[in-house]
Amino acid sequence: MKRVYLLLALLLVLAGAVSLVLFGLPVAEHKGYVLIAFQGFRYESSLWAFIALLLVLWLTVYLVRMLLRLLATSGGLINPWSRLHRRRRVRLASEQGFLDLAEGRWSRALRHLKRAAASEPQPLSYYLGAARAAQHLEQYEDSDALIEQALNSQPQAELAIALTHAELQLARGQTAAALDTLQAMRERHPHHHLVLRQLQALYLQAGDWPALLGVLPDLRKEKALGNAELNELERQAWRGRLLQVGQAQANDEQTGLAALQQVWQAMPSTYRQEPELLAVYAEQLRLLGAEGEAEELLRGALKQRYDNHLVRLYGLLHGRDPVRQLQVAEGWLKQHADDAGLLLTLGRLCAHNQLWGKARGYFESSLAFQRHPETCAELARLLMQLGEIERSNELFQEGLGLLDQRLGSAAVATSD
Repeated sequence: MKRVYLLLALLLVLAGAVSLVLFGLPVAEHKGYVLIAFQGFRYESSLWAFIALLLVLWLTVYLVRMLLRLLATSGGLINPWSRLHRRRRVRLASEQGFLDLAEGRWSRALRHLKRAAASEPQPLSYYLGAARAAQHLEQYEDSDALIEQALNSQPQAELAIALTHAELQLARGQTAAALDTLQAMRERHPHHHLVLRQLQALYLQAGDWPALLGVLPDLRKEKALGNAELNELERQAWRGRLLQVGQAQANDEQTGLAALQQVWQAMPSTYRQEPELLAVYAEQLRLLGAEGEAEELLRGALKQRYDNHLVRLYGLLHGRDPVRQLQVAEGWLKQHADDAGLLLTLGRLCAHNQLWGKARGYFESSLAFQRHPETCAELARLLMQLGEIERSNELFQEGLGLLDQRLGSAAVATSD
């Protein structure tokens, strides 16, 4: 190692000697001359001295600039109000604000996010986060003001801001205001899937079935929801619409019947064949006094496809021809002799035709397959009419017990 250092020293000495020979001697022999004179100022020196002076001046300026830059950097580190520290404070406020928001510390989140929003050129996320925090604190006016500030700062983000505002309005129970917000956005962005989905949820919550049916085609076109979910929504909307029309026109049977039939005809044919919707429509027809039409409807549907629920409903209808109605139902007995619901229906139809003994036989056969509260009540009424009071009372008591059990089971299922 020492040899290496010794070699480097010798090389430096040699290089200095060569430089002296090459440059020192010419400099000593040819000093040159520089003269600068201007309005009483006079400067004269050798050329090499002038060059050396320029080098010194350049080095001095360079060192002064470095010193100033160092002072500015150190001042930024020391000064708490410098730009460097301001950016750091904004970053910390935003990080802490979103952490507080996620962890439910609403007051701290509101304070930090408002601070971050005031110093950021793109403050949208901070304003929206602060609006959510204010919402949780039930400071609704402050929340709306922050939404307004977000819109003023970034008007190009109108849709995102409006969706957040509608969500907050719904959480407060301001359904009408949320609806106005979303409908305005639908006019400007008619195919945006989030607008359509929020409108769908709002219409569903409000039970506005015509409006829900109106938005479903766009939801399907934009593939905003899966086909299964859309089909279930459409089925639910048509069911609600049938019930809505029937209940709204219950006091005016003629007008109500026309409105109900109009809704039924507007329904897609696939849904008109579904047992659930057939049952709702038939029940509404029955309530509006069109039992004959309801009986014909169910008879045709059951001819195409047997359904237990429709069979039970069929027994509650008084058709135009009770004898034929009974005959039709007895025809189903050949393939469904062990169906307790069909036997209950046959008992009811026999009672409609005043065939008391036959009705009693069907009711008792139904109870043999299934102890059902409805069947107990029907047989109890029949026995009361026939004078068998004690047996009738026993069946009434049994029916009430079965009904209590069903209600208790339903309550347990709901709580689970």
